[in-house]
Amino acid sequence: MFRTRGVNRHLTPRTIIITGASDGIGAAAARALSAAGDTVVVVGRSPEKTAAVAAQIGADHFVADFSRLDDVRALAAALLERYPRIDVLANNAGGIMGDRELTVDGHEKTLQVNHLAPFLLTSLLMERLVASEASVINTASIANRLFGDIDVDDLQNAKRYSANKAYGDSKLANILFSRELHRRYGDRGLRAAAFHPGVVATGFAASTSSLLRFVYGAVLSRFLLSAEKGADTLVWLAGRGTEFTGGGYYARRTISKANKQADDTALAARLWDESAALVGVAAG
Repeated sequence: MFRTRGVNRHLTPRTIIITGASDGIGAAAARALSAAGDTVVVVGRSPEKTAAVAAQIGADHFVADFSRLDDVRALAAALLERYPRIDVLANNAGGIMGDRELTVDGHEKTLQVNHLAPFLLTSLLMERLVASEASVINTASIANRLFGDIDVDDLQNAKRYSANKAYGDSKLANILFSRELHRRYGDRGLRAAAFHPGVVATGFAASTSSLLRFVYGAVLSRFLLSAEKGADTLVWLAGRGTEFTGGGYYARRTISKANKQADDTALAARLWDESAALVGVAAG
């Protein structure tokens, strides 16, 4: 991996798209980046929450449910029609699920919401992102190290599913996606990174059967990071002039150790190809 150049310092507002921005660290990042003068686009699953966050900061907003890939395709089309330039795409939407469940698209839900949907959105926006020399920032998690063990031949965990493994695999996939993005498009000006926000007090694990729901639950929430602190590395990576290592995995604004599979370049390439086939886009 190589050190990427800094973003040009200019006064014109940048266009920053943040998914999963109706609550938690996505909403906190949207508020911080909007306050810094950027044009933030709020994307969320809940119409009411997404509209409320957008209204707070005077932003455009779009509603998309990442468990439906047609929603992602419609979102990409709307973004391409509305924004001639996209400076930052923050793939932040995601969550920990419960029992194994297939989406309407036939994919395991955790894999689709956390990895396949952002992979599809990024792919559909790719030409615009490259032309804009954009940054693509993927929200990962320390779960990539704790639970991740990707087998591309069983990517949807049909053989050995648990809520923890599915979540860890999807967060590891976010890192592998960032690294393969850098490998394929870094020399064309695209910047990519993944980050761990820390253990944040949000409700994203409320519906899971995983024991992680207790970690993120109300009983322990007083000991967890606020959404604003959890969003800090995202805001930093998206900031003007920030230099970061292309394909890097960050925590607290610092390169962090990921699952050993994250360094497997063959796995990253194969995951990309398999993901492209699953969502119906060219592998590139």
